Amino acid sequence: MINYIVIGTKPWNHQVFKEVLEKQQGKWFYINSIDTLVMDNIKRISPRYIFFLHWSFKVPDEIISNYECVCFHMTDVPYGRGGSPLQNLIIRGHQDTKLTALRMTQKFDAGAVYCKENLCLAGNAEEIYIRATYLSARMIQYIIQEQPEPIDQSGEVTIFKRRKPAESEIPELKDLPKLHDFIRMLDAEGYPHAYIEHQGFKYSFRRSSLYNGRIVADVTITAIGEEE
Repeated sequence: MINYIVIGTKPWNHQVFKEVLEKQQGKWFYINSIDTLVMDNIKRISPRYIFFLHWSFKVPDEIISNYECVCFHMTDVPYGRGGSPLQNLIIRGHQDTKLTALRMTQKFDAGAVYCKENLCLAGNAEEIYIRATYLSARMIQYIIQEQPEPIDQSGEVTIFKRRKPAESEIPELKDLPKLHDFIRMLDAEGYPHAYIEHQGFKYSFRRSSLYNGRIVADVTITAIGEEE
């Protein structure tokens, strides 16, 4: 029997694993912690592929060098290599993108490409991440069935910079659509939600809706320095 490993850190990663991937042919294993991503565990399983879903930690070189590791990046590489791809796409005005399955190498997002699929960027960040995870599962099915040879990237390289937590503070923006985009692109685990600070309080925004010339959103108010 062929073994496969799926690695993810978000609850929707495990949900899609249980709903879709675990039911495919072969024996499937799920890892959700950097602590269990060690060479001894990988050797015991001896996987054909290791698939990484929404994984932001550095993978040990000995794993990348000895196993076929596949990650999913939310840009049409080589455009958009680097960190915070979803946020960087939305803030640049993109309404759709490509989800790319690529071979992991020591250089981030620079590996050869197995396949690409269209991905819509409508909705808040968590909705987009869930949509991307289901799409990743379909791409994984294609990879294990067809075992395509990945093709080297070509074209001009554009690097995205990973966002810092302080960059979630809402900047001066030109219009309501840009404010709506700023709120929704941070509406998921992984970054502080869009916020402003005023007279000792922090106002954090989620679930933004834009219609009829106004934004309606959920707001959580805390004293500055307190956790949401």
